[in-house]
Amino acid sequence: MNLKEKRIKRSQKTRKKILSAGAIRLSVHRTNLHIYAQLIDDKNNKILASASTLEPDVRKELLCGSNVKAAFIVGKRIAEKGKKNGISDIAFDRAGYKYHGRVKALAEAARESGLKF
Repeated sequence: MNLKEKRIKRSQKTRKKILSAGAIRLSVHRTNLHIYAQLIDDKNNKILASASTLEPDVRKELLCGSNVKAAFIVGKRIAEKGKKNGISDIAFDRAGYKYHGRVKALAEAARESGLKF
């Protein structure tokens, strides 16, 4: 089993627990160049808000989309968009990634900006 398969297996366990709770989830995906965040309503199968380092407003602020500073900005943006849609209580889905570095920075920025998880 390679690293990607192990990460996917870990993420499935977390998603199963989140689905049983019925909460809106903040899903994080990271690549070597960028980081992405989505607020997903699994009951209705809809993406309520999304933010990433590919957005033009974010790209103006950053030189690099693959560092902790970029993740912090994406975390703030997803929290702002969530609050605009009336979302405050969520479940954090780290998609099998370690809660460390960019994933941790995104989560902490979202918490500071008003999301509760």
